[in-house]
Amino acid sequence: MYRGLNQIKLEDKPKPEIQDPTDAIIKIKYTTICGSDLHILQGHVPTCKEGITIGHEGVGTVDAVGDGVQAFKPGDTVLISCMSSCSSCKLCRRGMLSHCEKGGWVLGHTIDGTQAEYVRTPLADSSLHHVPEGIDEKALVMLSDIVPTGYEVGVLAGKVRPGSTVAIVGAGPVGLSALLTAKLLSPSLLIMIDKDPSRLDAAKAMGADRVIDSSKEDAEKIVMELTNGVGCDTVMEAVGIPATFELCQNLVGFGSTLANIGVHGKEATLHIEKLWGYNMGTCPLICDGSRELIIRSDHYGVREHYFHRYAHAHVPSWYFEA
Repeated sequence: MYRGLNQIKLEDKPKPEIQDPTDAIIKIKYTTICGSDLHILQGHVPTCKEGITIGHEGVGTVDAVGDGVQAFKPGDTVLISCMSSCSSCKLCRRGMLSHCEKGGWVLGHTIDGTQAEYVRTPLADSSLHHVPEGIDEKALVMLSDIVPTGYEVGVLAGKVRPGSTVAIVGAGPVGLSALLTAKLLSPSLLIMIDKDPSRLDAAKAMGADRVIDSSKEDAEKIVMELTNGVGCDTVMEAVGIPATFELCQNLVGFGSTLANIGVHGKEATLHIEKLWGYNMGTCPLICDGSRELIIRSDHYGVREHYFHRYAHAHVPSWYFEA
């Protein structure tokens, strides 16, 4: 439970109950931490109030459903979408599920979330997904938010194409997801930039053509050398701090796209005085919960994402190891 700046506590709460006919109650099997959860803990998300159980990712079993739920029944194993959506409002019909007029990012933000034994999921018919038999459920947790965010906000919005050149700044789970899913579109060059050697090793194992330790190497110089001085077609910011956003702006080429994936809690400057003539696009977005990859998550190396497992009682310790 979020208890204020840098405070996360393990506390007892009553088991959630059905409040609306479209609700479902899910018994959680597996959940994880998202970067946005860390931003909540750091005080960067003031709309999340003290006392909220955070977390918006999970796989579990349906415990109960409201009278209006038609697609799910008790006993079903489900993947919980990070975004709750009605699928019928104006913004949902435009494909912007994250801005659903009845939902959006509510789990672990404005209502209790998934880092608990049970969670109430609103708008269940369009916010849960049946889990196919034979899939690694622990790996599937990555498809609640982390993999779709890398794919939607990084790869698709960043306009990765066959033969394009791609630089990703930030080799955390979302940056690695962007790397994995960018490979589906066959870019000619995939560069990963980070300061953590273990994360860079993971990126290399997952298919990065070149990894750069920006604590020891001049990332801008190397990227320019690798691209013959023109910069990358797609640059993804997957950290969410001013310094990495600044670096990304130095890696773009003419006609490129800067895809901002990171959650920013502080002001970051867009140097339009330099970039106004680049014919480039920028796309600060939030994941809309695409599940195009759910069919066979293990085909994309998703299971490579999870490195540590913890019992639920150890949830508070996750945050200070993440």
